[in-house]
Amino acid sequence: MEQVTLKALANVSHDELAAILSGPPAQAAAWVAAAAHNGIVEAQAVYGQYLLDGHGVERNAEEAVTWFKHAARRDHPMAMNMLGRCYEHGWGTIACAPVAVYWYRLAAQAGLDWGMYNYASALALGNGLECDRAQALQWFRRAAEMGHVKSLNFIGSFYEDGWEVEADLSIALDYYHRAAVGGDFRGQFNYARLLAGRGEIEAALTWLRRVPHTATTAFVAKMQAWLAASPVSAFRALAKGIHADMRADIT
Repeated sequence: MEQVTLKALANVSHDELAAILSGPPAQAAAWVAAAAHNGIVEAQAVYGQYLLDGHGVERNAEEAVTWFKHAARRDHPMAMNMLGRCYEHGWGTIACAPVAVYWYRLAAQAGLDWGMYNYASALALGNGLECDRAQALQWFRRAAEMGHVKSLNFIGSFYEDGWEVEADLSIALDYYHRAAVGGDFRGQFNYARLLAGRGEIEAALTWLRRVPHTATTAFVAKMQAWLAASPVSAFRALAKGIHADMRADIT
């Protein structure tokens, strides 16, 4: 890795640094690592993400956790959230849901929308703490007010299923629509699902076709199975196309 001196860090301009960070990943990682080692908290959080993703450096989830901890202990909200994700999923550490919740709660209380979403998800599902859907809904609403699209989708599910609110498919449809427009693949699927229930098949197909572009492989497989079991012939045809695309990606 390129060696970046403290003098170089001190003298680089904002525009020069922006160009470095948007340039070759290895060069960006060298500068971020140097800043992290010199105690710059934002760089510590970013370097943790680089290590987790393998961006410009060899992927090292264990070291990523170390840097997230450095930044989180200095009250960096996204580092707190990412530390929570590491403990939730077992990235670079032993999975521990209660510890994940601890960090999600701190990130949420610090005002981070992703922290609010992850803490609310844990509350809604009882993952790592006692289920509390009322409190979960409050956090989802706070994140949604900040434009967090995944929270919009989750609120839609509250209205669809009647969790802590009167079930109302029209309100659920509105939340799903807002999540879908915002680019959330689950929102796109859920919006399409409710549109199909209203008989708006063509509109539903438009949204369903968007889902595979951003969804996880597991979610695409789940949607493909749902489509394949549908009584709607156009949905079954789409399922065959998605299945063929998945097979092509494997081979």
